[in-house]
Amino acid sequence: MSVSLLAASYNIRKAVGGDMVRRPERILAVLAEFAPDIVVLQEADRRFGSRATALPIDLLADHGWKPVPFDSRPASIGWHGNAILAGPRIALRDRLKLEIPALEPRGAVLAEFEVSGAPVRVVGMHLDLSGLMRRRQAHAILDTIAGRQSMPTVLMGDMNEWRASAGCIADFAADHHIVLTGASFPATRPIASLDRIFLSDDIEAIDSGVHRSPLAARASDHLPVWVRLGLPLPR
Repeated sequence: MSVSLLAASYNIRKAVGGDMVRRPERILAVLAEFAPDIVVLQEADRRFGSRATALPIDLLADHGWKPVPFDSRPASIGWHGNAILAGPRIALRDRLKLEIPALEPRGAVLAEFEVSGAPVRVVGMHLDLSGLMRRRQAHAILDTIAGRQSMPTVLMGDMNEWRASAGCIADFAADHHIVLTGASFPATRPIASLDRIFLSDDIEAIDSGVHRSPLAARASDHLPVWVRLGLPLPR
């Protein structure tokens, strides 16, 4: 017996679309088109000043989203732009900001949830442009997971890796299986699978893909990637 969950990853480019206009309501409308239960975001906060969220808190609430509180900056919903949003049926157990090595401001976030009695750990990340640094970041994330209680785990984010199976992709795939979604970048004519999802072996991937729509092609320079999971219930 398992619990169904739709999880997604989306680099929202601070809610600035292809028209170079910041429209946070457009990002929320894209999510409403395919209605994930949990979504990890990259570039969720503005880069300068107070690093305020690009998605206003009241707008998130109006759409039924609860940002996982990482307590980084008062006006932010994330950590170095990484955020996790949970839908109404998701209960938060724990959360953690992950310090990872970086040449530029980068980070990762971890949240542990319960969904209809099934536990699941979700890690969101936005990795470096440097291939060597991406591998160091991957190992730091995997080491953190290895030091925590065993739990079905979903790793998602913008890996910044153009190759299909080398570098950090191979590092994550050593202990997790790759979910085949498809090309997600650039949004107007996708040719690269920069946005990736990995699952621990105790989770079933029922279906997966890239969310494509006219609105998604305009809302950011990335398309969202998604996976429908079958989460095991504790024995």
